[in-house]
Amino acid sequence: MPKLVFITLLLSLLSACTNTNWQTASRESSGLAAKPNIEKQAIIEFYGADAFSWRGWFAIHTWVAVKEQDASEYTVYEVTGWRVNRGLPALREYTTATPDRYWYGAKPEKILSISGDKAAKLIPKIKEAVKRYPWANEYTLFPGPNSNTFPTWIGLQIPELNLDMPFRAIGSGFASN
Repeated sequence: MPKLVFITLLLSLLSACTNTNWQTASRESSGLAAKPNIEKQAIIEFYGADAFSWRGWFAIHTWVAVKEQDASEYTVYEVTGWRVNRGLPALREYTTATPDRYWYGAKPEKILSISGDKAAKLIPKIKEAVKRYPWANEYTLFPGPNSNTFPTWIGLQIPELNLDMPFRAIGSGFASN
């Protein structure tokens, strides 16, 4: 019986800490990314933001954005679990002028930023690596594959990126399996 009381109390506490509604949480640009209509050079950026709700106490969600030279938008690659639950691939690709959007209310930080000639040379390698991502249709919160496995895997395929994922990128270790 004490175990049931503890679990009920813990669940109540956690649900009380989830007062943000994902449908109304901010998805605005954080202002971190260069505006593609102004910045013409090639850009690679890896972003991370606190995971939604109480999960953000422990983990981050990460994604990758690339902009080729003179491109009017970034191409963003990210992995999300709810896509799998809807019968879609976990890996999503889309274009946007704002790859630095808040992750459901959490302001992102840049994990890696490369621009200019080096970015121009590495973007085709990133695009090829994305096509080879072995878990594009899978998602498991822990131990992975998840949103942090994907950028880590890209970094392992392209050592020239010198990607160093944050400690809170739970699931990033799965990429070396």
